[in-house]
Amino acid sequence: MGAQLAGNEMSVFGVSPLEEEIYRHFLRNPGTSPDDIHLLLHTERELVRRSLDRLRGLGLLHPMGGERLIGPADPEIALARLTDIRLRALHQELRQVTQSRHVIDGLRAEQGPRAQAGTGIEQLEGLEQIRDRIDDLAFFARDEILSVEPYTRLSPENIARSRPLDHRCLRRGVAIRSVVLRRALDDTPTADYLRELVAHGARIRVACDITERMLVYDRRAALVPLDPADTARGALLARKSGLVANIVALFEKIWQQAEEFTGPGEEGGEEDGAALSDIERRVLVSMCSVGKDEAGARELGVSVRTYRRYVADLLQTLGAASRAQAALLARERGWI
Repeated sequence: MGAQLAGNEMSVFGVSPLEEEIYRHFLRNPGTSPDDIHLLLHTERELVRRSLDRLRGLGLLHPMGGERLIGPADPEIALARLTDIRLRALHQELRQVTQSRHVIDGLRAEQGPRAQAGTGIEQLEGLEQIRDRIDDLAFFARDEILSVEPYTRLSPENIARSRPLDHRCLRRGVAIRSVVLRRALDDTPTADYLRELVAHGARIRVACDITERMLVYDRRAALVPLDPADTARGALLARKSGLVANIVALFEKIWQQAEEFTGPGEEGGEEDGAALSDIERRVLVSMCSVGKDEAGARELGVSVRTYRRYVADLLQTLGAASRAQAALLARERGWI
């Protein structure tokens, strides 16, 4: 088995060296019998039998042309299936991690009152450390992100950095509510990005005069600047329930006094298409004109899984129950 087993390129998908070698054997020899494969691999018959059963369960092997003959799944289909299985497992692990706050509380209880007295507030220094902590908090958020951000515009760098974080949270079902300055809508790229977020499920409100700046994650952690006028000076990350509750109460007061975002072009027509990114617009055109997802993904240079995720997001954005309905709605709105 030697050289190929040592590589085990499929280990990232949870496939053992022996299972990978068996799958590769049937790629080279489709439609053959598994009876003597243990002799070819110099491995115990029972180990090979268990590996064959698991590969069948994963959908990598299937009967072919006869009761005792086996064929392999196409590598692209096989890897897509393994990727889905692995991502589902990782998602479950991530949910368990993000729902394990009680473990931290239990461990802290072991320290006693004196050790707990100094915990709850952390000072962050420098923009890089603040950005890293925001990335972590957004990644592990599971319910809600609240923000008040009195910027007058977002730079292209800000938007490029925020887009993957915001979209990932919204795809995971995290509710996003944000209050921004009305003057920010005067900047076209900023207004377009806010429309994009709204189209994907975020709720944005605008206010004429806000100076507060805050980020709250799952009502458990709140990030506020040391100096709202100069965020580069640092920030405080609060985890004390009473302090976080007061910051949430302040957010709700600001939210109630703000107005729902109604930027130019938000109401129907061709301007609705501004909410789409360039890749989303290309996927929309592709899903309305190309037959199979594989062909559409190849045309756009993305994986089939990524292509299908964009399709699902577009169906949600359009409020469509099917791709055919999505095509009709997109044409009615002048998006394609």
